[in-house]
Amino acid sequence: MDYIANTLANLAAESAFSTMTYKEVIMICVALLFLYLAIVKGFEPLLLVPISFGMLLVNIYPDIMQEGGLLHFFFMLDEWAILPCLIFMGVGAMTDFGPLIANPKSFILGAAAQFGIFSAYFGAIMLGFNDKEAAAISIIGGADGPTSIFLATRLGQTAILGPIAVAAYSYMSLVPIIQPFFMKLLTNEKERKIKMEQLRPVSKLEKILFPIIVTIIVSMILPTTAPLIGMLMLGNLFRECGVVRQLQETASNAMMYIVVIMLGTSVGATTSAKAFLNWTTIKIVILGLIAFSFGTIAGVVVGKIMCVVTGGKINPLIGSAGVSAVPMAARVSQKVGAEADPSNFLLMHAMGPNVAGVVGTAVVAGTFMAVFGVG
Repeated sequence: MDYIANTLANLAAESAFSTMTYKEVIMICVALLFLYLAIVKGFEPLLLVPISFGMLLVNIYPDIMQEGGLLHFFFMLDEWAILPCLIFMGVGAMTDFGPLIANPKSFILGAAAQFGIFSAYFGAIMLGFNDKEAAAISIIGGADGPTSIFLATRLGQTAILGPIAVAAYSYMSLVPIIQPFFMKLLTNEKERKIKMEQLRPVSKLEKILFPIIVTIIVSMILPTTAPLIGMLMLGNLFRECGVVRQLQETASNAMMYIVVIMLGTSVGATTSAKAFLNWTTIKIVILGLIAFSFGTIAGVVVGKIMCVVTGGKINPLIGSAGVSAVPMAARVSQKVGAEADPSNFLLMHAMGPNVAGVVGTAVVAGTFMAVFGVG
C-alpha cells in the first residue's frame, strides 16, 4: 500500500496541477481564445494556430522552453534571426511585385504607414524604455512579425522578444478587425467607391530586374537591411526568373510552412505566465496597438491627399495596406471597398502599398540598426 501511495503522490507532484497558479490558467484561457478565433472565426489560422498552441504548451509544461526543451531549439533559430529571414524569402517567392512596379507611387503609401513605428518609438521612450528597447517595440507598428523578431534580436532585446513577437503576430492576425474601423472613420462613401484604372502590364524583364535593383540600391545605402531585403528579393527572383521553378515552389510552400510552424510555436511558447503577465508586457501590447493604428491612419490620410492631388484617381482605402501584413492588409482594402461597391476591385492596387510596406519596414529596421551601430 505504501508503494501505491508513494507512486500516486509522485505522480501528483509531477502533474501540472501541482505548480499551476491562476496566472497560468489565465494564459491557457487566452490560448484557447486565440484557437477559437483561428479555427472558428478564421482569423489568420496559419499564424494563430501554432502561436496559440505554443502558448498552451508552455503554460502547462514550462520546461518545454527551458534549455534543452523542444521549443527552446526552435526559439534559438529566432534569436539567430534565421527564421525571420527565411520567412522573407518565402514571402518574396509567393508575392507578385507587379502592382508596385506598375504604380511606383505606392512607395509613398508604404512609407506613410511607417509613421506608426516612429510614433510608438517616442511613446516607448516616454514610458521609460531605453532607446534600443523603444526601437525594438516600435517596429510592431509595421505589422511585420519577422522584422520585429529580427530587430529585437539584433538589438540584443531578447528579454522582451516574446511580448514583441506575440504582439506583432497578434496584430497581423487581427488586421481584419482593427483596420476597417479606421478606414471607414477617415473616408466617406464616395471615396470608398472610387474605382481605380487598370494597372499597366509589367514586362517579364521589369519583374526580373526589380528585385536585383532594389537589393543593390537598398543594401548599398543601408547594408544592415541586406539579410531581410536580400532574402525577400531572392525569393521574388526565384518566382520571376522562370528558370528555378523548383526553388520557387519549395520556398513558397514546403519551406515556408515548415518555418511558420517552428516560428509560430516558439513565439507562442515565449508567453509563459511568469514572463508575460507583467506591466512591461502590457505596455508593449498597448504601444503595439497604438503603432499599428497610427500606421493605418497615416496610410489612409496620405491616400486621401493623393486622391485629391490626382483628381480622384486613387482610392484612399489602399493606403491602409501600407502596413506590411502581406497580403492580409490588401485583402482588407478590397473587402471594405467591395462593401461600398461590390463591383469595385482594389486588391491588385492595394498590393502595391502592401509590398512597399514590407520594404519600408525592413528599411526602418535597418535604419535603427545603423543608428545604434549594430551590424
